[in-house]
Amino acid sequence: MSHSVLVVEDEPNIVLSLQFVMKKAGFTVRIAGDGQEALNEIARDIPDLVLLDIMLPKRDGLDVCETIRANPDWSAIKIVMLSAKSREADKEKALAIGADDFIAKPFSTRELGDRVKALLGLGVSS
Repeated sequence: MSHSVLVVEDEPNIVLSLQFVMKKAGFTVRIAGDGQEALNEIARDIPDLVLLDIMLPKRDGLDVCETIRANPDWSAIKIVMLSAKSREADKEKALAIGADDFIAKPFSTRELGDRVKALLGLGVSS
């Protein structure tokens, strides 16, 4: 069974990169371009993991993360926050509100794939 990943990102070039990396790693991938669309997608079909940008239209990633964590039906979803804001305070806030991991942009596609696989309990490439 393929694990599903919801990519929540409003920058088209980053969406393409994330989609490519996740599909190459064997995941089923869906895309949401803003925070509200992300929550709608999760309600429609719960993903195993959400790659969630912090700076998004409509509802930012931190708000989306808090909303996911407030819903007991969504407690199993793993959340990886992505942000160009790489200050330690941003990372601490994301992790404090329930993110499972935080990756600063620009990111290594290999590292991202490995960290997603590790969070889902899958083997990582050597």
